[in-house]
Amino acid sequence: MIAMSSVATAVIALAAWVYAGQPSSVQNPTALPSQAVFVDPHSFAVLGANATFRTNAFGQLFNPTNTTPPFFQVFHQDFLKILGPSPTLRAVTANPTFAFAHEAPIWDPATDEVFFASNDGGALGMSDIDHNSQVSKISLAEVATAIKAAGPGAAPVNVSVTKLDLPDTIQMTNGGTGPFDGQLVLITSGRGPRPPSIALVNPTPPHNTTVLLDNFFGRQFNSLNDIKVLPGTNKLFFTDVTYGFLNHFRPAPLMPNQVYRFDPDTSAVRVVADGFDKCNGIIFSPDGSVAYVTDTGATGGFLGSNQTEPATIYAFDVDRKTHAFTNRRVFAFVDTGIADGGQVDAAGNLYAGCGDGAQVWAPDGTLLGKFFLGTLSANLVFAGDGRVVIMAETAIYLAEIAAKAHKVSFP
Repeated sequence: MIAMSSVATAVIALAAWVYAGQPSSVQNPTALPSQAVFVDPHSFAVLGANATFRTNAFGQLFNPTNTTPPFFQVFHQDFLKILGPSPTLRAVTANPTFAFAHEAPIWDPATDEVFFASNDGGALGMSDIDHNSQVSKISLAEVATAIKAAGPGAAPVNVSVTKLDLPDTIQMTNGGTGPFDGQLVLITSGRGPRPPSIALVNPTPPHNTTVLLDNFFGRQFNSLNDIKVLPGTNKLFFTDVTYGFLNHFRPAPLMPNQVYRFDPDTSAVRVVADGFDKCNGIIFSPDGSVAYVTDTGATGGFLGSNQTEPATIYAFDVDRKTHAFTNRRVFAFVDTGIADGGQVDAAGNLYAGCGDGAQVWAPDGTLLGKFFLGTLSANLVFAGDGRVVIMAETAIYLAEIAAKAHKVSFP
């Protein structure tokens, strides 16, 4: 553990570095956001032979200042540009007995609602072979009203969660994107013999559903995980991984863990990337030239966690003609847990749900900072400019910041 005196010294030094050369309006370190904490990399680069080192990337979080979450953990001055002068981070709904807020976050600008799915097999997921995952939504208008009533500060609020009544074809939702032609795109892991699938779902009742894909030339996928639209196209890219089997609700896998491309115009599907331990989240740069794929091999369901396996985000170039993923390289290795799903902002910074909350990297792979929740997050979504909604299993958090959303133009 770093002595508090060392941390305080590092904070002062980093504050001076951050504000040097900045406009006078932002040069005063006392005006830093109240929920932001600096952790200068100089302060922990050398801990010494007698230090207490972390030995468990899943059970030990990196919080050398012992700050009570939620807060913004700043490692680089550029994170302050993302946060702006008065960011807030708070829980907006919670249920400690149920992991209702896991993945598939989709913001619908028409109604200012965020849709999401419960955990499909993990702790508190209540989703074994006899249970489907639950798709729900919250109203951000209701969140705004609750925050206004709570008054100044970042006190948590607890708005209502509305469960969607979806048809039986939707089994174990784990990823989503949209709105796509006014519809939600949900990707499912399947359950038992029921196949994984990609489906269009009407966001309004009765939530009529159209399944777009449920096989690869007659072969079932393992358990589909995440899905995104390549910017500038209507082509869907998705990951297939063995977590359904590893969480006891799907049969033994029959295909490799791979990334696929689906053309909704022709229904053609093909592989664009392979060689993963467990490919999971997929994210595109704003111009679509770079694809990011998270490999969560370090977490293995009933096989347990193995922190010598990947907890890695890989970057690829996207061939503009064939859409194949090429020039694979490491973008980032996550220090806590694994990076699951995520998003980019308008500047190309990458946000991903990790073992301690959500982490943010610059386009060059530099870790800028964290939305430190003190608990894991599997995914997040921008809800327009300046709002990031973070799934945290038994709670949902809202970060109100300065960053602009990457506006994807869906067909």
